[in-house]
Amino acid sequence: MSYEQIVDVAVNTQVIRCAEAIRSEQHAGVRDVVPSYCAVTVFFDPLRTDLEALSSSLSRHGKAQIKSSLTPSTPLMVPVCYGGDYGPDLHEVAQFGGCSPEEVVRQHTDTVYRVYALGFVPGFAYMGRVDQRIAMPRRDTPRISVPFGSVGIAGVQTGVYPASTPGGWRLIGRTTLKPFDPKRNDPFAFKPGDQVQFVSVTADELNASRD
Repeated sequence: MSYEQIVDVAVNTQVIRCAEAIRSEQHAGVRDVVPSYCAVTVFFDPLRTDLEALSSSLSRHGKAQIKSSLTPSTPLMVPVCYGGDYGPDLHEVAQFGGCSPEEVVRQHTDTVYRVYALGFVPGFAYMGRVDQRIAMPRRDTPRISVPFGSVGIAGVQTGVYPASTPGGWRLIGRTTLKPFDPKRNDPFAFKPGDQVQFVSVTADELNASRD
């Protein structure tokens, strides 16, 4: 069975629990343990790590059965101003979905999304699942620069750009929330397993919410 491109809560829950278990064992030489949609990546120093013990631990925790799902967290509410200069692809997504821009916003804000993984740049959270009606594929040619706080869609995934970077997701809005801020005690606003819901606000309301 191939686990590529799996967007599944049960699989992701298993992955997160496996990663947490590996971290808790504090294997010497292990530098980081990173959960993704359906896999766990372990970064380690081969000169300091007992590879046999680490491999055994990975195998044991990877095969462990989930007795109960993770308790859903209270959704983090993220204010977003949709459309206009903040969401230049909103009308394209509406055309893709055969609906109005207002309906795209309604569908995007009605869903409580799960954070499946972090990656790409620090703080970028891959969230799902986007309603199939507005799950427009990413652009063929990425933009050279996507503004910080842009909210985008790429298929069944949605996310917030934590910095100004290149990117090919369909931009439908923007938020002032900072997904990654090294000045905070906890730099990351989103973590795997978190619940997130977007809230539509006006441009004035968005600007008033700036840190």
